[in-house]
Amino acid sequence: MISGIGTDHGMDGKSASLALLGGEPVFDDAEREGLKQVLESGVWGGYSPAVKVFESAFAEAHDCRYGISLANGTLSLEAALLACDIGPGDEVIVPPITFAATATAVLRVGAVPVFSDIEGTSFNLDPLHLEEAITPRTKAIIPVHFAGYPANMDELLRISQQHGLILIEDCAHAHGAAWKGRKVGSFGAFGSFSFQQSKNMTAGEGGILVTNNAHLAEKAWSIGNQGRLPTGAWYEHDSLGSNFRITGFQAAILSAQFARLPDHLARRRENVERLSAGLARSGFFFPPQVGPEAQPHAFHLFVVQADLHAFQGIPKSVLMQAIAAEGVPGISAYPRPVYHNKVFATFPCRKLPCPVAETMCQECFWLSHEVLLADSSGVEDVIRVFDKVSRNRRHLLECATEGEMAAN
Repeated sequence: MISGIGTDHGMDGKSASLALLGGEPVFDDAEREGLKQVLESGVWGGYSPAVKVFESAFAEAHDCRYGISLANGTLSLEAALLACDIGPGDEVIVPPITFAATATAVLRVGAVPVFSDIEGTSFNLDPLHLEEAITPRTKAIIPVHFAGYPANMDELLRISQQHGLILIEDCAHAHGAAWKGRKVGSFGAFGSFSFQQSKNMTAGEGGILVTNNAHLAEKAWSIGNQGRLPTGAWYEHDSLGSNFRITGFQAAILSAQFARLPDHLARRRENVERLSAGLARSGFFFPPQVGPEAQPHAFHLFVVQADLHAFQGIPKSVLMQAIAAEGVPGISAYPRPVYHNKVFATFPCRKLPCPVAETMCQECFWLSHEVLLADSSGVEDVIRVFDKVSRNRRHLLECATEGEMAAN
């Protein structure tokens, strides 16, 4: 266990402040007032007026006509697949770098996830390899806007239209992001967003589908509302559905957080520029590469690539541990592509070669979006930690070697 790099005392007094990076309040008066209004209204459940207010505002901000709020981002993906009549016998192409729900939602509706490799810069589905994954059974593609970086929607739309495939965007990381000026979520049949605890906007749990298709919007709403129709009576159930609704309290919290989203996007963008410049100077850590088409990038995650050769083979896990030990919060990474999880050996799946995804998991880790809300001095502290870790490569190599010996 690395408790701090003791060979360099240039960071004395910094660790405590670093632990407070991203110290935005979890809630403020806007959330309090919204919760109070729902409480006093007496309508607390999914039919609270606060739900419709949020759905309408969020959908419009993402260039969509309809928003259907749901209990979480996993169920929103399932509802989108069901609304698009995807089920047993169908294949759905997904990336290997994503949270498991992107692929398990496909399994939950009885379809088969097909893993296709990613780009080495955006870490999103690589259109150059995508067509290799298409078979006569392929019915849909679910691109993930990983870390908040929009996938290449020009090429993904072209391929999906050429092959007659349904496009469902997994926007769980990408609140407010846009591809060439058009908001994510508006390109496909649906855009699916998450409001789980770790997301840029959160009500603890929650999700939403956005779409411009009235028929699909009604189907998704019915799936999440026990098979009712928006114009039907309470005890009329026209199709098989369930209860996927959020509450008025969640909607009130989300409306308050949504109002702050533009300011947070701008603040993250400014801090990313500082962090990227600082890391680029180190020569050992490389910041994410962001093209001009991704404006804005939501920066749910700030993905860092380590030059493991320059670190003389020090494992990524040791570098992450060292950075965290210096007080930088929110350090995380995927240990392996999602298809390595046991569940995908239990259920039918298909995997194409994914060497870029495998390399990404060996070399990359990330800082969470809360760190990107730090003030300028906090960002400089983070840069100094990365510099310190780079300077103390020999010490870290000794720690890694000792750890290997102890394990054996």
